[in-house]
Amino acid sequence: NGTVVDGYRANDLYLRPGSEITVGDTTLRFTPEDDEVDVAASPDDRFGPLVGASVAMRELFALLAKAAPTDATLLVEGESGTGKELVAEAVHAASGRAGGPLVVFDCAAIPTQLMESELFGHEKGAFTGATSQRVGRMEEADGGTLFLDELGELPLDLQPKLLRALEKREVRRVGGARTRRVDFRVVAATNRDLAAEVNRGAFREDLYYRLAVVRVRVPPLRERAEDVPRLVEHFVRRALPDDAKRAAKILASISEENRARLMAHPWPGNVRELKNLIQRTLALSTEDDPAALEPQTAPGLERRPEASDAPEPVVDLDRPFSDLKKEVVESFERNYLTRQLARHEGNYSRAAAASGMDRMYFKRMLKKRG
Repeated sequence: NGTVVDGYRANDLYLRPGSEITVGDTTLRFTPEDDEVDVAASPDDRFGPLVGASVAMRELFALLAKAAPTDATLLVEGESGTGKELVAEAVHAASGRAGGPLVVFDCAAIPTQLMESELFGHEKGAFTGATSQRVGRMEEADGGTLFLDELGELPLDLQPKLLRALEKREVRRVGGARTRRVDFRVVAATNRDLAAEVNRGAFREDLYYRLAVVRVRVPPLRERAEDVPRLVEHFVRRALPDDAKRAAKILASISEENRARLMAHPWPGNVRELKNLIQRTLALSTEDDPAALEPQTAPGLERRPEASDAPEPVVDLDRPFSDLKKEVVESFERNYLTRQLARHEGNYSRAAAASGMDRMYFKRMLKKRG
């Protein structure tokens, strides 16, 4: 064809900033902009099995609603227990592939020596113990969605083969001589910072860009504490679908003080931890004696520092109150805004949402505080 990128004739290439693309007599320069495009938050408090009315979750729902009907590859980032697999289920159900299979491949749960066979399949006699032919997860996902969970655990030596399969939409079973065409959508999830893994050489850059077509982040529960009461009600009612009376009694027994403790808890295990708490509470309670929902920290987990643990600021009584107050407020604002931005990897929209601030106001404040 007549398409040339940086002097090389091309069919498929990943573009780097500054790349020049020649199409016939026309030359284009690829320069990504720093500006982000804001997606208006969804008015809904649910997307499939996902629940949340916080700004962060409704922004996630809006992005998923746009991406789901397409075949774009999705990279879901988030801590363990935040619900990344539920994102895959929701996207699959809202896509044109909902009638096909949703096949899960957990990179962290399969022994390294079996991973290639599980993913690509194998022929009889391909290796010791291969007494029969086996279809791999990629072939199983034909016509549907392949969910690659804990992608950061994928061995480096297997990544080129995965990349080729995703690019060509063809798989060759271990020990096989021919390739088979496959048609599936890919959703990948990780609790690691894959961009950082690429920088340290632990993850292939080309595979990262192939998977990170649409990147979404599922916020940890501590960043959306206002969703805790809604999630409590959701899990209680789902656990007691045939006993609405008992569910209502348990929910009514939650005091304001108890509700406040639930919202203040750091939830290191995220939504999974909250769900387990609900299940434990229901197991220990009776209809006449509902157990209290008391979050517990597992032995060995560090307690998050509380405000009372912080040292008292030094107060210079020889200076005017207004001057000292101004310095303290400015210092707090600077630290708070810069740390929020760092936590959200430079994403102003997410940082502003987590702060409960308008995005433009957040940027102005940060610029003002230097």
